[in-house]
Amino acid sequence: MRKALIVGVDYYKHIKPLHGCVNDAYAVNSVLERHSDGTLNFANPKLLSSTGPNATVDRSELKAAVRELFSGDAEIALFYFSGHGYLEDTGGYLCASDAQTGDDGLALNEVMALANQSPATNKVIILDSCHSGAVANAAAGAHQADIRDGVTILSASTATQYALASDGSGVFTDLLVDALNGAAANLVGDITPGSVYAHVDQSLGPWQQRPVFKTNVKTFVSLRRTEPPIALTELQQLTTIFPAPDYQLPLDPSYEPVRSAEQLVDPAVADPDPANNATFGVLQKYVKVNLVRPVDAPHMYFAAMESKACELTVLGEHYWKLVKQRRI
Repeated sequence: MRKALIVGVDYYKHIKPLHGCVNDAYAVNSVLERHSDGTLNFANPKLLSSTGPNATVDRSELKAAVRELFSGDAEIALFYFSGHGYLEDTGGYLCASDAQTGDDGLALNEVMALANQSPATNKVIILDSCHSGAVANAAAGAHQADIRDGVTILSASTATQYALASDGSGVFTDLLVDALNGAAANLVGDITPGSVYAHVDQSLGPWQQRPVFKTNVKTFVSLRRTEPPIALTELQQLTTIFPAPDYQLPLDPSYEPVRSAEQLVDPAVADPDPANNATFGVLQKYVKVNLVRPVDAPHMYFAAMESKACELTVLGEHYWKLVKQRRI
């Protein structure tokens, strides 16, 4: 079972309202609900949104929903929040619709306590709010995080930063949704918290808000699956085509199926070989995803026609080892 609680708060009764948090929540809900092939991912995520006086998310409701999310057994329990955040010397807070002073919101320490005590295998907390990087800080001014086994935290900014918005949407959540839509997928189509953070981190400049990533896991859980850029059966051919990770595969014109008019009548140019053509088609797919490169040639076509070779890249060697170890 995969559970998700997604919260967006635009309307506040006593403090400045926000614009775009509810839209962000709906965007996250939409991308998490199903994998890219349409199969269910987080079935029926719980979505709480505060849009006006008649549609609020008060602190008691927010805490009860977080408590419910992290109770009971589950493969993954994911909490996403977009709204005001508040920081003082006693810690950080997520502001619900009824917040008046900020420190009357849901304490990040309470969120962490519920996550740390949860029997769920994986607990993922994603926060798009100001000062959200304060989550899991042990005490005022402390830098050591209290994160128990299976907990991962991804926040939009550090404890002292504001979370920025652009065109009515959070900059962080825009990148998060982009990552979940496939920008952070690996070669088998899995998107993990680590790859999401890498995508967000690389997309933000050094002077912008800085995302914070904290985790205590042995292996990353997949948040969503997308269509892989190369079929698994073809990826698994790495160890067949390359008997060793440092092997240079010799090529010749029989691998290239395309011939110019001059090459067709040139007896020195070998005819295409169907078996080699099939292998070459897979090799060209490897090149597109940076698993293989030609040796001493600018393109695989020239490597074949000039009887050069091709070899695995560093990334190719990594995936070769994964295939060899039967991990994919």
